[in-house]
Amino acid sequence: MGTGTVWFVGAGPGDPELITVKGRGLVERAGAILFAGSLVSEAAMRWAPTGCVIADSKDMTLEDMSAWLIAQAARCDTVVRLQTGDPGLYGALIELVQPLDAAGVPVQVVPGVSSAMASAAAAVESLTLPEVTQTVIFTRMEGRTPMPEGESLEALAAHHSTLCIFLSITLMGKVTAALTAAGWSLDAPVVVVHKASWPGEEKIVRGTVATIQGLCREAKLVSQSMIIASPTLGARQWSTLVKSKLYDASFTHRFRRASIPATSLTQGNQDTQDKP
Repeated sequence: MGTGTVWFVGAGPGDPELITVKGRGLVERAGAILFAGSLVSEAAMRWAPTGCVIADSKDMTLEDMSAWLIAQAARCDTVVRLQTGDPGLYGALIELVQPLDAAGVPVQVVPGVSSAMASAAAAVESLTLPEVTQTVIFTRMEGRTPMPEGESLEALAAHHSTLCIFLSITLMGKVTAALTAAGWSLDAPVVVVHKASWPGEEKIVRGTVATIQGLCREAKLVSQSMIIASPTLGARQWSTLVKSKLYDASFTHRFRRASIPATSLTQGNQDTQDKP
């Protein structure tokens, strides 16, 4: 058995250029790459060196993938498992790492840009805003994979913070029903981004809890779509906006002294120093 390392690399949301510099460097020196062809753009393979063994995992089982990675680690120093988004988020990371651990194959993980972040960027939306919400929940609608107790979408939506809902576009009716049951208004904004950052394939659909299901049906969105429900959506057009205290001219922190007198509210926030 060789001592090659298997690197689980986040390829990002779709645009090959959104892979990290470190991830690209690993692709450039890899002796073997196993990529998730149903989700990762094959364009990311353009950085692979001549002679690199490349395989697509879309028709493999977990056992097939583990066996392939172990076999390649026995013959080359750098093996890359290229996964969509970030390997630690809705990826079969631990299921693949355990057999490698058992085989004595070293493992490293390189994070990647999640489709949640790419979707917010595509729509020019912020997932958090001062005094609106400071919490983001990554979740999914229950399907073939059940949700743990207490993690139903209705229970999470009751917090009325930002929801990034993965793997649920075909269950949009259930998504909107859960939001409604959790007390979200029918006119609360929802944005759905299909294939965020994929050149020429990205679609952005904006609607409300009441209208988004029909709009997504009209747009024929049936896969690879991020659903974002948040009280921050549309803030770009708001006439008034509470701004971060960190950048307020009356706020002193360790890198800048206040240039104008602090109000009582701002003075009360001085205790937070460099926090927004």
